[in-house]
Amino acid sequence: MTWDHGEVAVLGLGKSGRAAATLLARAKVRVYASDMASTPAVEQVAELLRRSGVDAQTGGHDLDRIRGASALVVSPGVPPTAPPIAAAREAQVPIVGEVEVALRAMPGLRYIAVTGTNGKTTTTALIGHLLRALGHNAVDAGNIGTPLADVALGAARPDWVALEMSSFQLHDTPGIDPAVGVVTNLSPDHLDRYESVAGYYADKARLFTNADAASKWVLNEDDGQVLLLGGDALAGQRYGFSLEIDEADAFYDRDRGQLLLFDEPLLPRAELQLFGDHNVANALAASLAVMVADDGHRTPASRARIADGLRTFRALAHRLEVVGEFGGVMWINDSKATNVSSTRVAIDGMTRPTILLLGGRHKGESYASLIEPIRQHAKQVIAYGEAAPIVVADLAHELARPDEGVVPVHRLDGGFAEVIAAARAFAEPGDVILLSPACSSYDMFNNYEERGAEFRRRAALT
Repeated sequence: MTWDHGEVAVLGLGKSGRAAATLLARAKVRVYASDMASTPAVEQVAELLRRSGVDAQTGGHDLDRIRGASALVVSPGVPPTAPPIAAAREAQVPIVGEVEVALRAMPGLRYIAVTGTNGKTTTTALIGHLLRALGHNAVDAGNIGTPLADVALGAARPDWVALEMSSFQLHDTPGIDPAVGVVTNLSPDHLDRYESVAGYYADKARLFTNADAASKWVLNEDDGQVLLLGGDALAGQRYGFSLEIDEADAFYDRDRGQLLLFDEPLLPRAELQLFGDHNVANALAASLAVMVADDGHRTPASRARIADGLRTFRALAHRLEVVGEFGGVMWINDSKATNVSSTRVAIDGMTRPTILLLGGRHKGESYASLIEPIRQHAKQVIAYGEAAPIVVADLAHELARPDEGVVPVHRLDGGFAEVIAAARAFAEPGDVILLSPACSSYDMFNNYEERGAEFRRRAALT
């Protein structure tokens, strides 16, 4: 595909759409950008784009113009069934995402791409942090928050990019070809958008689209679905990380309390300032990916810098983030846990009696797999939001069985302020209030960050 003929259409004026349209316009490509919304924020983006030469429309899309485009650049939040995408597909207009546009603008870019169901944001941030600890000019981009097109718009190209890729982004990035590709884990997710788990996994497998003998892959050896994703025929060099298999390239020796890399100690577990085994796995994956990315990263001095980088890394906002302890009650913000498997990991990491805030907009998964970890770690579940009746239906009966251990499930039909007030009323000194919703935030908030920020704000109120 070339951009030097006709007009490129950009669908969506969020962060990625704005960045892609700006990057294309700077390259002297004719751009038509559109968004169904016409909020003040969208109108402001549209006006900025118009000043850079983009023909920006709000409040709708010109489908005929999209059908006649040389390419359509889609934002990851736009579902594939949206009329503009359907129109482009019917007219055989090539459809790509913002990451594809950025990669074409930066040929030869060195990047480590991370995907998976859970842990990919923390692993991406760890990779960027470790690359910087090695002295590189490295940036974190993609699904982690900064569009890769914004990196391309920068004055200087970075040495490395740590690139988080969602399944939606992988679907529309045919040119993905990382120096190292990482898969953290896999479990059902986004079933509100995909027809089946197989469709979701198929998009994750697009990470391997351009695999060849020079490719390097870092895979979770404890996750059979991850190993199936690539298959035995996957081209390139495979490296594994594990919490259980001591032959893995990166391994957590639980008995010795050590993270090992290529059979040599890297860091004592006690010096990694992150909750839970899942974050040990994230640290192993990130360290392994950085070390194999370049031969210069495998020297003793580089290993020492990687270890120092792990020591100085702190939990990201909204990912098992300890907000504070107030009146003897610890408040933990895990708003990024928007699927059941992520919430299960969070519950399993709790060491104090826990009041679990569970709910939001349902994404199609059963909550039944949370029953056992809730029994082991929780004293109370508050089910809230649109998903509340489904949470109650999946959990309440089993958690009410006295022979197994009763954990009350309290349905709350009010707003988020009432949810926090109820949690505070249930809590006693020594408890944890854990926001780990297993749902999206869109019933009450614009995104999980907004939900987490409101939790953080209300936790501090006395």
